[in-house]
Amino acid sequence: MSKRSVIFGFLGAAIICGLCFFNDHVLNQTHLVGNYMPVFVYGLLFIFTACVNPLLGRFRLKAAELSVVMLITLVPCCLPGSGLLRTFFPTLVLPYHYNKTITSWRANNVLSLVPDGMLADISTNEDTVLGGMIQGLSEGSKHVELSEIPWGAWQKPLLFWLPIILSILFACLALAVIIHRQWCEHEHLQYPIAMYANALMPDENGRTAIFHNRLFWIGFAYVLAIYINNYLYQWYPEYVIPVQTRLRLWPFHKVLKLVYRGGSSWSLLNPAIFYSVIGFAFFIPTDASLAFGLGPWLWSSLNGMMLNYGINLERIVEGGDGYTAPRPKTFMLFGSNFGLFAVMLYTGRYYYGKVVKAMFGVKSDEVGEEAAWAARTFTFFILLFVGLLIFRVGIDWPLAVLYTLMMVVFFTVIARIVCESGLFHVQVSLFPCAILWGIIGSSNLGPKMIFLMQMISIIVTCDPRENMMPFATNGLKLIQKYKQPIGRTAFLAGCAIVLGLLIALPITLYFHYDHGFATNDSWANVSVPRMTFNNAMAVMNKLKAQGVLEQAGTVTGLSRFLEMKPHAFCTWCFIIGFVLVLLMGAAKLRYTWWPLSPLLLVTWNTSHLHAFAGSFLLGCVIKSLVLKFGGNKTYNKLKPLMVGMITGEIMGSLSPSIIALIFYLVTGEPPKAFHVFLG
Repeated sequence: MSKRSVIFGFLGAAIICGLCFFNDHVLNQTHLVGNYMPVFVYGLLFIFTACVNPLLGRFRLKAAELSVVMLITLVPCCLPGSGLLRTFFPTLVLPYHYNKTITSWRANNVLSLVPDGMLADISTNEDTVLGGMIQGLSEGSKHVELSEIPWGAWQKPLLFWLPIILSILFACLALAVIIHRQWCEHEHLQYPIAMYANALMPDENGRTAIFHNRLFWIGFAYVLAIYINNYLYQWYPEYVIPVQTRLRLWPFHKVLKLVYRGGSSWSLLNPAIFYSVIGFAFFIPTDASLAFGLGPWLWSSLNGMMLNYGINLERIVEGGDGYTAPRPKTFMLFGSNFGLFAVMLYTGRYYYGKVVKAMFGVKSDEVGEEAAWAARTFTFFILLFVGLLIFRVGIDWPLAVLYTLMMVVFFTVIARIVCESGLFHVQVSLFPCAILWGIIGSSNLGPKMIFLMQMISIIVTCDPRENMMPFATNGLKLIQKYKQPIGRTAFLAGCAIVLGLLIALPITLYFHYDHGFATNDSWANVSVPRMTFNNAMAVMNKLKAQGVLEQAGTVTGLSRFLEMKPHAFCTWCFIIGFVLVLLMGAAKLRYTWWPLSPLLLVTWNTSHLHAFAGSFLLGCVIKSLVLKFGGNKTYNKLKPLMVGMITGEIMGSLSPSIIALIFYLVTGEPPKAFHVFLG
């Protein structure tokens, strides 16, 4: 590990944390992070290895140094975008605004559920703190001065939330180090995203072999030309003809009635073509790409069939907002996730047992010192997180423990999906608050406890497509490949999280007050700040109608579980999801002809996968045809073409952001919006 690699890594973390919100919501371009293959990180890796590094002569960075840069830059990618700061500030101040505009909120006095210090302080200057967030404080083309930002109003909420956020992030980073050897050396997972990055790395002579392959540049130029052409169309629609990147199959909805009834039919029958998805489908096992391609179709068909019998798997069983409220599909998804997590624990039981022993000083050749220290670090920060939930937030201790365990399951399974399959966009809307709500019951928990658990979910796991663990696991794979010190580099990545927050927090807050709602992000500014209060209000109305509002939530501790009132259908959905993933996993191990991966059941009803299903199926078909008619020789020969297509789409996303930034700095005017990946 060299000093310059550490410096470049921290520089990359600082740049992405400083530019992300500005690019995503002011320039309105493809998100710099957006998923587990950030176009900023991998695009700059390509630019550096293709254009910059060859010119540095004897000062060229080696692949080992670049692997350190990648890990330190990737880990903080969970901070500036949808993973945290996209919704963080609006969630902590806009409830005051909606309390004024929504009569039912005031009637139920929902703001009384908020603990002291959780939300921004508007008592001293409401017009600036609240009004500035809504309308913006800038005037015309003149941007707001730094001194005009109400920094003082955010001191208490930052002191309230930052220890909670940092404790779970550090715990997840340590957990990534713990599971690293099991997944890499014992189970030999593919890590497709890390292997893609490896394809762009230079050799000992500073040259990247794939750049000397003509097929790479053909695939790269073809895809990049499509997106540059379509970007030019946004500026000059009268002169440029756009290239269609979506197949129009909507008329088939009249035939596929179950899919139409089951939901997501528009995206399934009008599939967008994502060339990076096609490229990864070419590399990963066929059963995985087939599972991702067919999964949304199977889920929509299942839900459509159940609707014929009056059962809606997508419906809210209780509450006012389905995103964080219990639904049958959420319980089925959690059952599948829990089943997969149990299989992972069972498979690695020998290694994880050694890690636990090493944590207490029992040395083993199979467990490195970094894993032992990671286990100690994980234990410290996960206990700190539980303690903060209990003593800072006010969540009952059994609920805090269960909530934390569910989050560990949730984060680990997401990392497993990404590392095993290369599915770089995973939005598993699975929240522990919804599971505990559906199992224990609202009359047992009470509105306040439900509200508090939902607030933790909204702040910590609001948008799971930018969770930290997959960034860390892919970065650690590169570190391991180039024999860099895992423990020391992971520690530096943890430092990069702190640096990223120090940069991203003030910059994001500044742009919120500079632009207000002009960022046009209705999800962050409208939906998220209201959902926890809407659910709490719905629970209060229900309990009030039942005449048990005063008694609700009075039972505490372990006695709470003696009066559980689980939702029967949701419980059955959990059991079905758990059993199905075990059966599908057993079938995959026993029968060589079994066509689908168990990953189908942990992704088939997740948000956004339906947008990628068509590309996964297309990539699966291309791979099957190549292997059937060309054999392994042709398949290996075409790999650079697919790497070029992935790189072309990444640069087709990043290039408009670079152009938009230059345009904005020169003219001061907002550029034309352009998105490649999902916003």
